Formats: sequence, C-alpha cells, structure tokens
Amino acid sequence: MKTTKQLLSIACLSITTLTANAQSKFIKEGSWRGTFKVNEVQVPFNFEVKGKDAEHATFTLLNGSRRDDFHVKQLSEDSVFIKMNTYDAALVAKIHEDGSLSGIYKSLVPNFRGNFLPFTAEYGKTYRFVEPSKEQKANHNLSGKWAIKISSKEPVADQVAIFEQKGNRLKGVFLKVTGDTRELEGIVQGDEFTLTGFSGPSPWLIRGKINPDKSISGEVGLGIYNNVKFEGVKDSKAELPDPYALTYLKPGYEKLDFKLPDLNGKLVSLSDAKYKGKVVIVEIIGTWCPNCTDQTQFLSPWYKANKDRGVEAVAVGFEQKDDLEYAKYTLGKLRDKYDIQYDILFGGIADKKVASEKFEALNKMIAFPTTIIIGRDGKVKQIYTGYTGEVTGKYFKKYAKKWNKDLDKLINEPVPSAELSLK
Repeated sequence: MKTTKQLLSIACLSITTLTANAQSKFIKEGSWRGTFKVNEVQVPFNFEVKGKDAEHATFTLLNGSRRDDFHVKQLSEDSVFIKMNTYDAALVAKIHEDGSLSGIYKSLVPNFRGNFLPFTAEYGKTYRFVEPSKEQKANHNLSGKWAIKISSKEPVADQVAIFEQKGNRLKGVFLKVTGDTRELEGIVQGDEFTLTGFSGPSPWLIRGKINPDKSISGEVGLGIYNNVKFEGVKDSKAELPDPYALTYLKPGYEKLDFKLPDLNGKLVSLSDAKYKGKVVIVEIIGTWCPNCTDQTQFLSPWYKANKDRGVEAVAVGFEQKDDLEYAKYTLGKLRDKYDIQYDILFGGIADKKVASEKFEALNKMIAFPTTIIIGRDGKVKQIYTGYTGEVTGKYFKKYAKKWNKDLDKLINEPVPSAELSLK
C-alpha cells in the first residue's frame, strides 16, 4: 500500500504530459468495490468500468438506481485520473501489479488547502458493506418517513428522511431546506444501519442505531467535512418548512436588480432589453453544489423546450475561487455538459454572505440553489429555496407540476404596455 506522501505525488503529475502506450496498465473492466478512509472510518462505494483503455472507457459510480458516468485519463503507464465532471475534484489512482487500485479523492481548486480522502478499490466485488456470508439479520424495518433533528448551527436544521427497506437492504434520501442527499444505498445489521452515497461530490456517510423505543440516532458526515449528530422518529406527517416562504423580498422591494459579468466579462442586468416584457427565471448556483447541478439538469431542457414562449433564464454562479477566469472554466464546463442555452453570470466567491450582498433585495441567501421567477412586469413572483431532486419521488413530482403550472400562467399573461413601450 502506498503512503499518503506517495499518493499525493500521483495527484501532482501534470495532466499535460499524459502518456499512454500499448504497455500501459488500465483498470479492469467490470465491477469494483472501493472504500474511502474518512477519519479512520471506511466509507464504501461501488463502480463499474467499461472499456479497455482510457480513450474508450466509461467509469460509472453506482448508488442504488442512480448512475453517474465519468471519463478516464491515463497519467502514466500505471496511474489514472478521473475528473468528477463539473465538480472541480478528481479521483487519482495507482494501478498495482495485482490489479487493485489505491489513490486519493482531492479538490482541484487552485490554492485550495482542503483535506483529501485516501481510497482503495478491489476488482470483482459487487457488495457494498459486508460480504453476503457475513450479513446479519435486520431486527427492524425502517421503511417510511422520518422526522430528523440535526445538531447543527444552521438556522433551519430539521430534516426529513425517506427509507425503503427490503430484508436488510436499505435505500433512502435525507431532505433538508437546501436540497437532498441524492440517492443513498444502505444496510441494516441487527439494530444498526449504514447509508453511503458517492456520485462525484464528496461522499456521504450516515451511521445510526435503532433504539429500544424504535427511534433512531446517529451521525451524518459529508466526506471531508464535519460530522453532525441526529435523532429521528418515524412520522408519516413529517415535512420541511415551506421552501416558497423561506427566502423573500425585503420590505419596499418588488423587483430584483443586479449587474454582473458573463463568462466573457460583459456586464449583464435584468434591465437589459432581452429581458424586458419576458418571464425571467434567475437561478443562483455553484458548480461545487450537487443540488445546483440537479436543478440545472432540470432547468436546461425545460428552457430549450419553452424559450420561444417569451421566457428567459439566467444562472448566477458563485464559485470556489473569486476569479472570473476560474469561473469561466468551471461554469463553462457546466454549460457544455448540460447544453445550457441561457446566460451564465459570475457572482463571486461561494459564500452566502457574499451572495446576499449581491442580491440586496432578498432577506438573505439560505441555500444554493435558490430559484427566482420574475413576471413580465419585472416583479418577483416566486422564490424557491433549495432543490427537490427526482430521488424524492412525490416531492419532485409536486415541485415539477407546480413549476409548469405557475410558469404557464405567467407566460400566458400579456406584456404590460409600459414594458412594450421600452422594447
């Protein structure tokens, strides 16, 4: 096994000097089981590789029914680099003589001094947590909705968890006002349960126990970030605060105003002619934010299907470095992957306080993403905090149904005469 120092040296290899020849080792095609080491705890994940060389290979992370595909680059004859698509992070791995992998998951943000996560991976193992022969019978069934209380300094810390359990197999999602965890895969062993998820951003680890009174308690961890404790009780009526009421305009404001650069440095404002008399969707995002990516994946095709109906959209990205050139790279990657055909602007560093200053009409920025809908009269009609992804089932369906109903109504309204005169 390589030392941390040796693993880091792999990550520092220059991508501009990629060398791949006929003698290069490559990751074996098929199923793999990896484990991150997070504060001395093993966090398992699964992936598949298809293709016999970097040029033709697809690396796929598996999380329940969710699939996320990535490209592979050959760094040297026995090292590979797997960029996490629009997230500025990567898996960098050494291929050993026995075919196993070891390496790190690390941030690629310039001058970022964050932690990294060591990992190893073994070929041919399809289980996630324990070998089937070592599984224990579950003493409880966690299926259903749970009201979750988090020990956190966040102003709105309560969450809702939705679990589905068959035997000791568990899958689920945690919902909070900022968004959801994406699909998590898990196992129940006796009176304990574990859920993990790794889809590109830093991996999730949720560990808990079922208490004698049938409540649950445990810890939630997001990769390199701090763990928080939680307690939960099964509650079919558990709900989050209304996401349409958390972020709102300050007294005296009816409209949203800003002037920010696009990816070419040109200043863009909602007072520009292209937005006059149109319904405008303002999406406040960051490429580092998985819920933002999911929201973009929802908005981009919707916009392409509806852009000729008198609707515009604009994304304002807050990135991990306060630098337009860096934002041009990260937001450009997002634009290209999801074929974004609306304006993308750079708001500044990824910080809620900074975002609140840029959007002074808002009471405060609670979450990335935040989506603002503006009517043809230029007035703000709706603000939605966070994003509810497809994994949330009926919550996503409810969100999408209301989205289409509300936008259809606004789009069908006539252009005010005052706006017509300005066009």
